Amino acid sequence: MNEPPRVLRSLPPEGAGSSVGRPGGGPQHAARNYAIVTAAYWGFTLTDGALRMLVLLHFYRLGYSPFTLAFLFLLYEAAGVLANLVGGWLATRHGIARMLAVGLVTQILGFGLLSALDPGWTATMAVAWVVVAQGICGVAKDLTKTASKSAIKLTQAQFQAEANEQGAGQLFKWVAWFTGSKNAMKGIGFFLGGVLLEVLGFRGALWVMAGLLALVLAGVLLALPPMMGRKKASGSVRELFAKSPGINALAAARVALFGARDVWFVVGVPVFLYSAGWTFTMVGTFLAGWTIAYGLVQALAPQIVRRSADGLSREVPAARLWSALLALIPAALAVAVWLQAPGLEWVVVGGLGLFGFVFAVNSSVHSYLVLAYAGSEKAAEDVGFYYAANALGRFIGTLLSGLLYQWGGLLYALVGSAAMLLACWLVTLALPLERHDAARAAP
Repeated sequence: MNEPPRVLRSLPPEGAGSSVGRPGGGPQHAARNYAIVTAAYWGFTLTDGALRMLVLLHFYRLGYSPFTLAFLFLLYEAAGVLANLVGGWLATRHGIARMLAVGLVTQILGFGLLSALDPGWTATMAVAWVVVAQGICGVAKDLTKTASKSAIKLTQAQFQAEANEQGAGQLFKWVAWFTGSKNAMKGIGFFLGGVLLEVLGFRGALWVMAGLLALVLAGVLLALPPMMGRKKASGSVRELFAKSPGINALAAARVALFGARDVWFVVGVPVFLYSAGWTFTMVGTFLAGWTIAYGLVQALAPQIVRRSADGLSREVPAARLWSALLALIPAALAVAVWLQAPGLEWVVVGGLGLFGFVFAVNSSVHSYLVLAYAGSEKAAEDVGFYYAANALGRFIGTLLSGLLYQWGGLLYALVGSAAMLLACWLVTLALPLERHDAARAAP
C-alpha cells in the first residue's frame, strides 16, 4: 500500500462522534453525504443565480444608475465576510448539517422580504429595503457555502481512511466536481432569473424560488446526520484567526482574484451588452451559458492541472502560472476597448469566454488548495476564514464595478481587473510548498 499523501497524513479517520457518516457506515455513507450536500447546494445556487439576475435586470429596467445597481449588492457581499467567519465557527461547534439548514432558512426569509417590496415606495425606501434583504441573502449564501465546502473535507477524510484512497487526488476531484457543478447551476440560475422575470414578474419569481428552497430544506433535514462535522470550536478570537501561512496567503490571493472578476462582471458586462442592443433574455442567456461553461471547466481542472503525490508541489506552481496568464486577458481587452476595435461587442464576448476558462482553472486550484492546507479538526473554521476573504474580494469588486463603469465605462473596469490580477499573482508567490499547521492559541 502506498503511503498517504503528505498534505493529508495528519488527518485521522472521522469517528462516529463526528457524524461524517453514520457509525460503521463506511465509505459508501461518506460518498452519500457528499452527494446530498452537493445536491442541496445545487438547489441553493440555482435560486441564488436567479436572484442576482432578477435584481440586476429589474432595477436597471426601472432606470437605476450603474453605481446604484452595484450598491444594491454591497450589503449582500459585505455580509458574507462576517457570515463566513461566524459560520465556520458555528459549523464546528454545532455541526455542518445544522448550519446548512440555517443557510437555507435565511435565504427563504430574504426572498420573502424582497417579495414584499412595494412599487409605490420612494426610490430611497426601495433601495434601502432591497439592500437589507440582499444582505440577508448574502448571509444565507455564505453560511451555506462554508457548511458545504467543509462537508467535502470531512467526507473525503473519512472516505480516504476507510477506502484507502489516495487523498490528494480524491480531494481535488471532489472539490473540482463540487465547485464546477455549483457554478453550472448558477449559470442555469441566471437564465432562470431572466425567464422568470419575463413570465412571472419580480414577486412571482421570488415566491417560486422560495418554494423550491423549502423542498431542498426538507431534504437536508431528513437525509443528513444533524451533528455531522461537529468538533471543539476555537475558544477565542485570537485562536479563530490563527491560520497557517498557506491559508493566509491563499486568502489574500482570493481577495484579489474574485475582486478582479466582479469588477467588470457584476455591472460592466451586463450593462455593456444591454446598451449594445441585447434584450434582458439575451443577456441572461449569455451569462448563463458563460457560467455553465465556466463550471464545466472547473470540474475538469484535475485533468488540466497535473497532480502531485504530496498534493502541493505541482498544484502551487500551477496556481502561480494560471494567475499570471489570467492577468493578461483583461489587459488585452482594455487595449481593444481603448482603440475601439472593430466588432468590439464580439471582441468583449470572446475575451470573456477566454477569461472564464482561465479563471475557472484558477478558482478550482484555489478551492482545492484551501482544503489541502486546512486541518481536519477545524476545517470549517479554516474554510470560513478563506471564504470570508472571498466575500471581501466580491465586495471590493462589486463596489468598484459600479464606480469604475460610471467613471470610465468598460475600459476603467477592465484596467481595474488587470491591476487586481497582478496583485493576485504576486501573492501566490508566497504560497508554501508544504503544509504547516497553524500555531493555535491554547483554549
